[in-house]
Amino acid sequence: MSKVGFGALNWIVLGAYLLAMLGVGAYFTRKASKNTDSFFKAEGHIPAWAAGFSIYATTLSAITFMSTPEQAFLSDWAYAIGSFSILIIIPILIKFYIPFFRKLKVTTAYEYLEERFSPVMRAISSLLFVLYHISRVAIVIYLPIIAITSVSNINPILIAIVVGGLCILYTFLGGIEGVIWSDVIQGFLLLGSVLLICVLGIFYIKGGFGTIVNDVVTNHKFISGNDFNIGDLSKFVPLILAGQIFNSLYQYTGSQDVVQRYQTTATIKDTNKSMYTNGWLALITIPLFFGMGTILYSFYQHSASLPAGFNTSAVVPYFVITQMPAGVAGLVIAGIFAAAQSTIASSLNAISSCVITDFKQRFFNDKFKNSNDVTLARGIIILAGLLGLAVAIYLLMGNASQIWNLFLSVTGIFGVPIAGIFAVGIFTKRANTVGVLTGLVLSVGLSFWVQAMNISSLLVACVAFVSSFILSYVISLLFPSHNHDVTGLTVSTINEAYTKKQ
Repeated sequence: MSKVGFGALNWIVLGAYLLAMLGVGAYFTRKASKNTDSFFKAEGHIPAWAAGFSIYATTLSAITFMSTPEQAFLSDWAYAIGSFSILIIIPILIKFYIPFFRKLKVTTAYEYLEERFSPVMRAISSLLFVLYHISRVAIVIYLPIIAITSVSNINPILIAIVVGGLCILYTFLGGIEGVIWSDVIQGFLLLGSVLLICVLGIFYIKGGFGTIVNDVVTNHKFISGNDFNIGDLSKFVPLILAGQIFNSLYQYTGSQDVVQRYQTTATIKDTNKSMYTNGWLALITIPLFFGMGTILYSFYQHSASLPAGFNTSAVVPYFVITQMPAGVAGLVIAGIFAAAQSTIASSLNAISSCVITDFKQRFFNDKFKNSNDVTLARGIIILAGLLGLAVAIYLLMGNASQIWNLFLSVTGIFGVPIAGIFAVGIFTKRANTVGVLTGLVLSVGLSFWVQAMNISSLLVACVAFVSSFILSYVISLLFPSHNHDVTGLTVSTINEAYTKKQ
C-alpha cells in the first residue's frame, strides 16, 4: 500500500502541540523542585475536576484511541458494556478504598500493603508495577507510531524520539502537577479529536446519519443476540462486564499511576469528586469511541474503500490523513499522540514515586540520607523513559520479538491478583502475610494456565481476582499465628484511627 504524505501544515500543528506540552512542564519546574511531596503529590493543590480529567487521560492510551473504534468497525459494540464497570466500582472505591489511602497519607498505593501485611508485600507489589510500566511505556510509544507510519510517510524512529523524548522531558521538569495539567490539555484534545472525526465522518457519508442507522440495523453493529452466547466467551457480554470490573479494580486500587492522583487534591471530598468526574468522562467515551468505529465502517462501505489487505488497526489514522483537511489532520494526529503521552507521563512519574518512596526512602534512607530525593526522582524518570524509548525504537526497527510480548504478559498478569490482595486486606481481618504471599503465587500460576487456554483475557481477569482473594484468605486461616493488630486497616474499623507500626 502506498503511503500518504503528512504535509508541512500538519507538521507545524503537531510541532506546536509538542512544544506547548514542554512549556507546561517548564512552567511547573520550580514548584515541583521543592520536595517529594510537591513532586509526587502536588501538595494537594489540584482541583477535583482536573484530577478526575487526569485519571481519565491516564487510563485512556493511544492504543485505546485506535483499538476501540477498530472493535466497533470490525464487529459491534459488545465491549462497550465494559466501560460501565467504572460506574459500578466508583461507589465501592469511595466507601471502602480511598478512605484508607487518604488516612495513611500514602505516596504510593503499596504503603497500605506494608501496614496491613508486611514490607515484603509492599516491595513485591511496587517492583512488579515498575517492571510492567517500563515495558508498557515502550508499547504505548510503539503501537500508535507503527499504526500511523503504516499509512503515512512519517519516519517512525524520528517521531518516537520527538514524541517520547519531549514527554520524558516535561515529566522530568514539572512533576505530578505538570503531568496532571498536561493530562487536562491532552484530554480535551483527544476528546475533541474524536468528536471531529465523528462529525466529519457523518458529513462525508452518502446519506449521512440515516445511512449509519441503516448499517447498524442491517449489519447488527450495535449489540446482537450472539453477544449473549455463552459458547463464545470472547464476546459474552456478562463476562466482558465482570472482567472489566476486576481489571478496573486493579487500575484504581493497585496501580500507582491512578492511586497517586488520590493524594493530589486537598480533601477526601475532592478526591471523591474527581472519581465521579472520571466516571462521567468514561461514559462519554462509549458513544464517541465506539460510534467513531461504526461511522468509519459506514464511510468505507459507501463513500470510499480501503486498500486491499489493509490492516484495520490503522483505520483511524488512515481516515485522518487521507480525508481530513491539512492542519486539522495534524491536530487529530496530535490528539492520538496526546493519548499516548498522558499515559507515558503518568507511568514515568509513578515509577519514580515507587522507586523513591518504596525502596530508597523505605530501605536505603540511612545510606543515602544526604541525597536530594527530587533530583533522584528526576534521574529515575530519565532512566525509565530512555529505557522504554530504546525498547520502542528497537521494536520499530523491525525487531518486535515474542520475548518482549512475553515479558509484558508475565509482568502484566500479576496486576489483577494484586487487586485481590488489596481486597482481602481491606474486607477481611484474618488475612495475613503468609496467606497473601502464597495466594498471590498460586493465583498467578492459575491465571497463566487459564491464559494458555486462549479463551478470553477477561476470563483471566476474573480467575485472577477471585482466586487471589479466596486462596489468600483460606491459606491465611491455616497460619493464625501470623495475624497482627489491623485496627484502622479493614472495613470493620474503617472509621478508627490507625497507629503506624514502628
